[in-house]
Amino acid sequence: METGIRSHQGEMFVHPLSNPGTAGICPEMLEVAEEVNRAGDFSLAAEIYTSLLADLQQPDRGLCLRKADSLVRAGRISEALDSYCTAATLGKLSPDELPLLVETIARTLREKELGFPGTLNGNGKSSNGADGFESDGEWEEDEALDLFSCRLCKCLLHEPTTVECGHTFCKMCLEDDAIKECIQCKEMLNKKDALPNGRRLDVVLSGLLDTLFANESRARKLWIEGEILWKNQNHPDALDKYDAAVDLVPSSGRLLCQRAELHMEMRNFSQAVQDANSLCRIKPMWTKAHCLKATALSEAGRNDEALQEYLVCVALKPDWTKVKLEAQKVLSEVFSSVFENGDMPTPLHPLQGAVATRLIKPSALLRSLKPLTQKPGSTSQDSEFSTTKSTTVDDSSSRLSPPSLGISARGAGEGSTKSLADVLAALPAPPGSIKRKHSGDESSAMFNRPSKLLRPDEASSFQTAAAFRGRMFPAELLDSGDMECSLCMRLFYEPVATPCGHTFCLKCLERCLDHNSNCPLCKENLSEYLATRGYNKTLLMEEVLQRYLGDELADRKKIHEEEMKELSNLNQEVPIFVCTMAFPTIPCPLHVFEPRYRLMIRRSMETGTKQFGMCIADELKGFADYGCMLEVRDVKFFPDGRSVVDTIGVSRFKVLSHGLRDGYNTAKIEYLEDKKVEGEGLVELVKLHDAVYEQANNWFTSLKDNMKSQILSHFGHLPSKDSDPQASPSGPAWCWWLLAVLPLENRAQLTILGMTSLKDRLIAIRRVLIFVTRKRPR
Repeated sequence: METGIRSHQGEMFVHPLSNPGTAGICPEMLEVAEEVNRAGDFSLAAEIYTSLLADLQQPDRGLCLRKADSLVRAGRISEALDSYCTAATLGKLSPDELPLLVETIARTLREKELGFPGTLNGNGKSSNGADGFESDGEWEEDEALDLFSCRLCKCLLHEPTTVECGHTFCKMCLEDDAIKECIQCKEMLNKKDALPNGRRLDVVLSGLLDTLFANESRARKLWIEGEILWKNQNHPDALDKYDAAVDLVPSSGRLLCQRAELHMEMRNFSQAVQDANSLCRIKPMWTKAHCLKATALSEAGRNDEALQEYLVCVALKPDWTKVKLEAQKVLSEVFSSVFENGDMPTPLHPLQGAVATRLIKPSALLRSLKPLTQKPGSTSQDSEFSTTKSTTVDDSSSRLSPPSLGISARGAGEGSTKSLADVLAALPAPPGSIKRKHSGDESSAMFNRPSKLLRPDEASSFQTAAAFRGRMFPAELLDSGDMECSLCMRLFYEPVATPCGHTFCLKCLERCLDHNSNCPLCKENLSEYLATRGYNKTLLMEEVLQRYLGDELADRKKIHEEEMKELSNLNQEVPIFVCTMAFPTIPCPLHVFEPRYRLMIRRSMETGTKQFGMCIADELKGFADYGCMLEVRDVKFFPDGRSVVDTIGVSRFKVLSHGLRDGYNTAKIEYLEDKKVEGEGLVELVKLHDAVYEQANNWFTSLKDNMKSQILSHFGHLPSKDSDPQASPSGPAWCWWLLAVLPLENRAQLTILGMTSLKDRLIAIRRVLIFVTRKRPR
């Protein structure tokens, strides 16, 4: 026989009739009821089922469930509960017969009590497709993450370890073999076996956390020790560690959650309920907290209270199927416990005597739950809180209503009658959650979010918890002296952490590694770190400096910028590389290995100038009075810190004064330019230029092949003749190419380099060409 229709997660489900062949059940009326249900007129369908039941000598269980489902859909939960009770007297209600009741009560809680819009079954999602809850019920927990939280375990950093990309995590979290990449930037992490001494904790950050959050740091250590003991099945000692940790930070939600779970495993259900209660006060909107409490209550045999918590869970997170099924299961057990007393006089009055007294607790919630079970617009006469002997739908349907399944409760007021709705209403609200305001004896109540309805003593603890999540600390605990580089003795600027866990300013560390590949503090070898040049800033340290030491950091940055500005002035203090002769437009590859020149090259790159001066040595002055500016085109670094620098000559200069900075030479200079000529002087210059170029080309052509190959591989081909010899301030490029390849002493080359007359330079080159041509063996 087909049955009434009930929708559960989009599926059509019907209750089978208990006695399909029973006389008096009209198939045509059943079909009409189904059509009415499909049309959405659930109240009319309930009346039809009521009429059919009234014609039967014995109630039919399936028909009662049909009626109950229709009443639930119509929002008449009070009457629906009576029908469920009738069905329960005829046979135990199974969990899969109760999802609609659970969903409807939870939906009402969600919309009216918690103030969330939308419906259940995934229909309450926001415009972006999310309903505001994590899939595991840990909604709101991500809000607890702050600057000092590990992004892996989501707790205060314990033994903070900074990885190659600059992000910081707990050392223990990184030791998990499943962690292959940084969770924040997705950069692949070095394998543990690739690190000779394993990962090291960040010394400065570790000390900082111990100073700022002394209690929480100690609690976190005890917590981790407890976790290890728990994994080793040493439950008593693990519990001692958790107890000590909770004493230090009683407002830690995750810590309380884990201790409650440990109590559950040890079957200490009453203690688990206490921890869950505290957890619900701290995090009244955290679904997992209510789920944990519900599970503990259920295990302790307190199903009436567990049901309340499960309903809150479903209200908070409608799509958490596992919890919804648990709520159905517990609700089924609540129904069963009501009807399992064998001394009951009749099946129609099952809640008399001690059972009702046990379940029905006088409470203000009896009035405030009225909006949950009362159909909008109905009066107190058709509410489950009516004190009349029977419940009627309304005057027009009274003839269809069977005798109400009243619940007589001794001690709840003489002559009062309560339905199962009263039993549900009497269940205690969880601390910090389902509480309401009342205004006299009004039939409706204002519904507010739980977080706004804490008692005064609970409100203070909740505010403390909020501050704890934000990890506030007295400003005087953070001393800028604790954030100073041990090399420059100034506030960290661009802090980097070495693999051995020590922190330095980036520039300071690079300078130290120019001289020695060992850590400046612990002397551990950093050759591999130097080889990879993985100098990524410690992002957490950088954020701490910006957020809490902003003024000091601004001053430190100002000093750094002034230094960079001074270094980038290529007139007042030009870095000088004392090595070889260099000429404009001519490549000059350099092998850099001395620490002072490593620093000089790096600074030229950091300032953005990418230039420095090249001079030959001078026994008296240190370097010559004339030189050539070189521009860096490329740098290739080697694992030991050496580098090959590809440079090219840019312009000539004259040294005005000699200086020294951080081990390398500097100079105040003025740039040299050729003096231009006009008129007859220009005509004579062009003629001389063409003649010398022809002479140079003939000389190069006459060289032996092996010599020409060497010149070509190092300097390239002879540049073409310029149509305007005075176009460049330094004269034609071919002159410098020729000067670089001619077999001249440095002093002779230096003399020609310092000339500011192109005519004089051409004459000097012609003399050299004549000399080398005569000296060349025939």
